[in-house]
Amino acid sequence: MNLLLEADRIRVTLDERMVVDGVSLHVAAGQLLALIGPNGAGKTTLLAALAGLRPHQGTVRLLGRPRDALSGRERARTLAYLPQGHLAHWPLTVRRLVELGRLPHLAPWRAPVAADRLAVTEALQRADLVDLAERPFDTLSGGERARVMLARVLAVEAPLVLADEPVAALDPYHQLRVMELLRDYADGGAALIVVLHDLSLAARFCDELLLLHEGRLLARGPAEQVLSTAHLAEAYRVTALRGAHEGQHYVLPWRRLARATEAADGA
Repeated sequence: MNLLLEADRIRVTLDERMVVDGVSLHVAAGQLLALIGPNGAGKTTLLAALAGLRPHQGTVRLLGRPRDALSGRERARTLAYLPQGHLAHWPLTVRRLVELGRLPHLAPWRAPVAADRLAVTEALQRADLVDLAERPFDTLSGGERARVMLARVLAVEAPLVLADEPVAALDPYHQLRVMELLRDYADGGAALIVVLHDLSLAARFCDELLLLHEGRLLARGPAEQVLSTAHLAEAYRVTALRGAHEGQHYVLPWRRLARATEAADGA
């Protein structure tokens, strides 16, 4: 197994409160891993820690090397990070924003070459942004901005991608398009860890699910195992309808539980 990221016993404390408590995980080339859990479970904090953007205890290795042993440029080429929110502080066009994803590949004062331009064009096509390429970013809708920031990440062509809620602001068509895009990117040999709230999208498109609850890893594995009745009750306090279509598993949260213990253990 070609592991692109390995994290061991990650702990993050904020305001003297343990937000992530001893989480270990790994992701290999070709894998799309969903990080799921209720609000406040520690998903965003964990993702930022893995990216080196949040102080933490524990170790992270990228491509078999300690993350902090890589230079800044090496890390930027190896790991692309998509945070929540879609902010840009200058009135740049969509194309120019996506071009910023190529900065890790450019030497100081070197103009983009054909490979850089091709990477930008492909990222715009993948994110369905060709028709918006010359539009100013600040004139776009929230969903369009989300796709622009994803395209900037894809333009990096990093072997490892960490994405925090990449489909949160999208309509159903573009949610499916983005999940298909991420699935294709993983199938091309990359490794991805994606924070998702939509359990059916996680079950349908991701190889494995990691369920966080109160900062700890409650379960990891295929959707049928992780999204059990007991796990949904404990982590989310809901029951769900479930089934399969075209060979793919889906879960539809259906009813809230006053207490997790009200759900029967099983499935």
